[in-house]
Amino acid sequence: MRVMVFVKATGEGERGLLPTPEAMAAMGRFNDELRAAGILRLADGLKPSAHGKRIAFDGPGRTVIDGPFAPASELVAGFWLWEVKDMDEAIAWAKRCPNPMPGPSEIELRPLYEAGDLE
Repeated sequence: MRVMVFVKATGEGERGLLPTPEAMAAMGRFNDELRAAGILRLADGLKPSAHGKRIAFDGPGRTVIDGPFAPASELVAGFWLWEVKDMDEAIAWAKRCPNPMPGPSEIELRPLYEAGDLE
């Protein structure tokens, strides 16, 4: 089962505050554990939404919207793509994750569609 793991943004991250070296090291160790367990497929952090664009669709029309976007709690600051046996395993790994932000934060787990889901 593939699971997309979203690190939700916070106000600090949206202001461009980078993690401390200690936080980066802790996250690096966690990523190493995921890699060693054969779970990690892809991981990266995203720049604040001020660097982003959205494309709004309305019939044939397309409108480009410049960031920043609000509220921060509804944005994604980073992600992992994991391959796990089931959602329980994904939850267990997520609970082991160091806090990805300096204060309160959230991680969202979403399963990807698999070929069998679309038949």
